[in-house]
Amino acid sequence: MLFSFVAKTTTALLLLSAVLIPATAAEYQEGQDYITVTGIPETTKPVVREFFSYNCPHCYQQDPVIEKTAQLLKGKVTLARTPVGARRPAWVLSQEAYYLAQKFKIVNQVHSKIFARIHEQHQPFTTEADLEAFFVSQGIDKILLEKTIGSADAKLAMENYEAQTQLAQVRGVPSLLVNGKYLIKANVSDAEALSELILFLAKKPD
Repeated sequence: MLFSFVAKTTTALLLLSAVLIPATAAEYQEGQDYITVTGIPETTKPVVREFFSYNCPHCYQQDPVIEKTAQLLKGKVTLARTPVGARRPAWVLSQEAYYLAQKFKIVNQVHSKIFARIHEQHQPFTTEADLEAFFVSQGIDKILLEKTIGSADAKLAMENYEAQTQLAQVRGVPSLLVNGKYLIKANVSDAEALSELILFLAKKPD
């Protein structure tokens, strides 16, 4: 796991099972649950930014929790994403897949499909031709794709993704950054507990 979360528990006997009590705002500790980083300027706040890769198995496993957390935070905190390339060819192609999904406004349509393609069908993107074929299958015009894949705008987007990753001091994925400066260290697999931590950080004064 890439996060380290310590939850308070109570041993009250209830149907012979332990009850997990999430940490309250007063219990969140800098250095334990989150760290403050140089960060990145966010144009929209409050926001939680997920640094991820479609090729990362931990990101694939965590994605349902992230999606549920986003639903719990809807109207309170915006979810943004930054794909990480880590100088790995397959990961860089997945970065470009996310760029294309954003460019053509079909992130919601293809996000889970790309995860499934890589981790369930075992078909990672290995060439730009793979990207083109996938997005054509999702209804995007082939000629438009040929002009977009590998374009100057696409390369600029990749450079921006890498700059964000470095400024956020991300050392592994998935990682979550709140309001551009609070990097979550807590290992939270429960969407409700994660949303509470994010809300706490989103409300911290700049």
